Amino acid sequence: MPAGLSELGLAMGLFVVSHLALSSAGPRQALVRRLGEWPFLGLYSLLSLVLFAWVLRAYGAAPDVEVWVAPAAFRFFALGVMAPAFVLAIAGYTQSNPTAVILDRFSSTDGGPTGITRITRHPVMWGAGLWAVAHTLSTGTGRALILFGGLGVLAFIGTLNIDRRRRRTGGEAWQRLEAETSNIPFLAIIQGRTKADWSEIGWARPLAGLFLYAAVLFWHPVIFGVSPLAG
Repeated sequence: MPAGLSELGLAMGLFVVSHLALSSAGPRQALVRRLGEWPFLGLYSLLSLVLFAWVLRAYGAAPDVEVWVAPAAFRFFALGVMAPAFVLAIAGYTQSNPTAVILDRFSSTDGGPTGITRITRHPVMWGAGLWAVAHTLSTGTGRALILFGGLGVLAFIGTLNIDRRRRRTGGEAWQRLEAETSNIPFLAIIQGRTKADWSEIGWARPLAGLFLYAAVLFWHPVIFGVSPLAG
């Protein structure tokens, strides 16, 4: 493996492992007891920023080794997946979310799911995961596989980590929420454990997500130097 890809792999590996380790219930609770909630979150954020800066620097320096030539189907898939990815992320960030950093953000009056959490209790993580999958498949280079593949692994395994931690800290409220929601989008609705209520999501959030998607698509060649629409 070229030296540049090795460095990127090391940086990405440390970024993923540190996130998964520090977000796990045992290590997180031990550090919170020793440091306090906010100092822990501050150090966690600082470590994440430093490691991600290293990842980006290593990505920029890594050789552009082609692993596969992405067929048109992969590009169309990526374009299609990115729209719901933006909608999930925007809705997840702008509604009460039981899987946010602070559980108190989830303040439904009856403790049940509401809005986007009826679709998935991990809307932001699924948005990030779909984004990573789309870019992994449509780019086809070694450095993209390491970067976007690593971020996808972090997003999807992160949903499982969050669920395990909430089971230990969320009490009966979390047990009820988990019973009425699903990690996989729409699964709880299909199984009849909850009902879709689009009025709780509203029109503004999906439209904002689609607008942001269109804006990123338009400015992508300027910001990142490549057009997702290029054949």
